[in-house]
Amino acid sequence: MSTQDIAAAMERVEAVLRRRPEHGLHDDAPATARWQGGTRVVASHASGAQMATDMPTELGGTGDQVSPGWMFRAGLASCLTTCIAMNAAAQGITLATLEVVAGSRSDTRGVLGMAESDGTPVSPASQDVQMHVHLSAPGTAPERLRELVVHSYQHSPVPAVLLAATPIALQVDVG
Repeated sequence: MSTQDIAAAMERVEAVLRRRPEHGLHDDAPATARWQGGTRVVASHASGAQMATDMPTELGGTGDQVSPGWMFRAGLASCLTTCIAMNAAAQGITLATLEVVAGSRSDTRGVLGMAESDGTPVSPASQDVQMHVHLSAPGTAPERLRELVVHSYQHSPVPAVLLAATPIALQVDVG
């Protein structure tokens, strides 16, 4: 889609949601992950799209697929990149380049259920999450581009899950 097409689509959706805000709330497409043996898992979307994951060889995997942690970082980076592109289109900014790198640090001891020497459990969560945005738009002031990125980050759904510490409801069916 062109920048104009994206902007027009966003305007149409916003107009509908101003008239009928209840239409904004919807169930997101679930991701279904099925174990394939070992540490390999295939996650599927209702559309048929699939993504395989596996752990690195150090943790018993084959190392030939991306890890679930990498998919998490890819989701962060992809979501923010998409929001920036959409907001740029809505503001009439023509981007020449846009790249978002999401990184983090993790302690493998956490996934293994290990503890520090004092008995404190090591967290399996990603730590020190960083997102680095590189973009350019000829003829657009740098401050306007920075504002675009900050606004997009504040309204980007995947990073918002981390920022809001959204609770997760866990249901277990056995058998």
